[in-house]
Amino acid sequence: MPTGVAMRDAREQLFDAAERILLRDGPNALTGRAVTTEAGCAKGVLHRHFADFDAFLADLVLDRIARIDDQGTVLRAAAGTGTVAGNLTGALTDLFGSVAVAIVSLVTFRDDLRDRLRRTSPSGIPVLTEATAMLASYLMAERELGRVAPDADVDTLAPTLIGAGHLLFADRKAAPPDAEAVRTLVTSVIAGAVDVGVVDVGVVDAGVGEAGVMETGVAEG
Repeated sequence: MPTGVAMRDAREQLFDAAERILLRDGPNALTGRAVTTEAGCAKGVLHRHFADFDAFLADLVLDRIARIDDQGTVLRAAAGTGTVAGNLTGALTDLFGSVAVAIVSLVTFRDDLRDRLRRTSPSGIPVLTEATAMLASYLMAERELGRVAPDADVDTLAPTLIGAGHLLFADRKAAPPDAEAVRTLVTSVIAGAVDVGVVDVGVVDAGVGEAGVMETGVAEG
């Protein structure tokens, strides 16, 4: 096996193990030994691929931020299809239904990690900052298409959606909120910015997450 392929596989194995620990036990439980034990590999594997544990954690966060960038590309491409509320519901569910909430807790918990991430993300909270930019970009695209009011302040709507979504999903010990709870949050935030049209049951939202697949309420624009 080529060395580059082996290295990528080892990194992903360690990242996936760290995610499982974060989701199951929280940031307090995340140590180098815990990660290698969870991944089923020798302790030296982590330090073979990363300078130290904080370097590993920084790369983990940056890798997950890259996934948000990919999600943003899909979400922006969905502008003009489905409904605004359905697309946003799917995006928030995909974002916070994953490891994102645990990653935010990790960044908040570890000062050294936060300082290291400042080199690439000098402002805001990593993950939440990129997620806010993702929603703002999507809302701007919808505004250009006339499905969001021309005077809508997307730079306020986007962080409001992210902040409210983060709080909704923040309790990792409770069952995650269902699609209807997320949709209710979204519609309450965007109510003044999205024109409400006739009831249109069964509108398909364009591939931005399971929660956004079927719209059963009103259709915007």
